[in-house]
Amino acid sequence: MQHTPYAMTEELPYPYEEAVARVRVALADEGFGVLTEIDVKQTLKKKLDVDFQRYVILGACSPQLAHQALQAEPDIGALLPCNVVVHERAEGSRVVIFDPARGLGLAGNPALEPVGRAVVERMERVLEKLLRA
Repeated sequence: MQHTPYAMTEELPYPYEEAVARVRVALADEGFGVLTEIDVKQTLKKKLDVDFQRYVILGACSPQLAHQALQAEPDIGALLPCNVVVHERAEGSRVVIFDPARGLGLAGNPALEPVGRAVVERMERVLEKLLRA
């Protein structure tokens, strides 16, 4: 697992379709539902008539953790859900998960720190499961 200033990433040896399916299962195993799905390839083709690699943005949410965050900071919904990207690579796929602790940290509310840590732990397990599957 690699970390960037804003995300956790992992290279997967699976083709795109399989990677997306595995990500969905791993998210569900950790209590996340997918609330939104943006097919970037399709959107760019439709709106700009440009070709792009297969690339999906999944908006993942754990209802329990979202509720905790909203209780501590009612406006935190502006930073929800947690974006999970899957895009194709020359050999396999790449998964990029927005670092929820950094996102929630933007609020400057210490009550959100435990929620951020819990989401990070679950998302790290998602990435680990993808490598073991």
